[in-house]
Amino acid sequence: AVVGAGLGGSAAAYFLQQHFGPQVQLDVYEAAGVGGRLATVTVNKQQYESRGASIHALSLHMQDFVKILGLKHRREVAGKSAIFSGEHFVLEETDWYLLNLFRLWWHYGISFLRLQMWVEEVMEKFMRIYKYQAHGYAFSSLEELLRSLGGEAFVNMTQRSVAESLLEVGVTQRFVDDVIAAVLRSSYGQSVLVPAFAGAMSLAGAQGSTWAVEGGNKLVCSGLLKLTKANVISARVTGISLHSSEGRALYQVHYESTEGQGSAFYDLVVVTTPLHPSRSNFTFDNFDPPIADLPGAFQPSVTSVVHGYLNSSYFGFPDPKLFPFTSILTTDTPELFFHAMDNICPVNISAAFRRKQPQEAAVWRVLSPQPLDKPQLKTLFRSYYSVQVTEWQTYPRYDANKALPPIVLHESLFYLSGVEWVASSMEMTAVAAKNVALLAYNRWHQQLDKIDQKDLMHKVKTEL
Repeated sequence: AVVGAGLGGSAAAYFLQQHFGPQVQLDVYEAAGVGGRLATVTVNKQQYESRGASIHALSLHMQDFVKILGLKHRREVAGKSAIFSGEHFVLEETDWYLLNLFRLWWHYGISFLRLQMWVEEVMEKFMRIYKYQAHGYAFSSLEELLRSLGGEAFVNMTQRSVAESLLEVGVTQRFVDDVIAAVLRSSYGQSVLVPAFAGAMSLAGAQGSTWAVEGGNKLVCSGLLKLTKANVISARVTGISLHSSEGRALYQVHYESTEGQGSAFYDLVVVTTPLHPSRSNFTFDNFDPPIADLPGAFQPSVTSVVHGYLNSSYFGFPDPKLFPFTSILTTDTPELFFHAMDNICPVNISAAFRRKQPQEAAVWRVLSPQPLDKPQLKTLFRSYYSVQVTEWQTYPRYDANKALPPIVLHESLFYLSGVEWVASSMEMTAVAAKNVALLAYNRWHQQLDKIDQKDLMHKVKTEL
């Protein structure tokens, strides 16, 4: 059984079938819709991503899924970004790459180069995971996974803030306050106190080239479930109880659907929904020792998709025709009531598609900590036709918890969503799904030499 049909659940189902073979019977439980947070909203008969919008170029599992499913990359529509302090723009992007570099250098010295080197070093080590997974290696804890990629330094990066790590490598406080804060507010809705590893992943997405799936990123989830011929059960899982059969653990999954309550037995269960009291009322029965409540909290965040006319004069452009930006990030300023906003394109982009001119009504996605009230909407927009609000508890509150959650809850009962406490992105979820599938397979077949191996880089080189 797989609990949840977001990206984690669909990828886990796909990888489980890949390793255990086509004869494996897969039930996927989903209370809401397939896709989870990869959701879209409709404005004027067009669909727009409400969250989970961009994928990093180095996301190899996501690239693979798109290829296997015959999906396409969405056409890129160029646009410029700027960082707003509440009074003025502290940094503005231009059409000229060299001019952008010059501006960064002029404002912040070589801080941006130091940032780039730091992020590249983290990403280079992180990319080792694909080699390990291709050779069938798995990890029974998030700490072991991190250690295999970057030693104790990677584990420590989940315990200290991104600000502390960057200041240590010579990035200036001003650069952290202006640029790093703006990126983290737009990606996680949080400050520069998020852990260094989560920060590095977010910053890699901000400076690398990104892409999205034509038709919407959620097509990856529905496509993977279709491909695995998984049995999708429309129900909310309420708990799991432990039984045993012939010396092996057997898990009873209890659920509620429109038809009432039910349950079914499984050899192996992967939970991909966050096990947190604020997110799911989940019970574990008959486990000895009992499965403890997982600590930590989630960050509430609000996405408002607004179809309207931008109030460019609020940003210092009285003439809307002259407003050049399609994406506005913000610094950590108390009076700013939103984290970021961008002029978004639909999930299907035709060859004839063009962005609206700044003086025309466009579709904007505004990310904020609380729902926007009327005066706030009037501050950002001269007038608007519609506002669609989605309230999420999207990301872990990174400052609330320092311990990483377990992957193994019991012999063949696994937890996938804990990876979000390391970093939250589509690719991190896909990597965790592959790890759980390999871990389940290796444990089932007693291939213990494929779990938590030390000095893996050397092992993989000799295997090659």
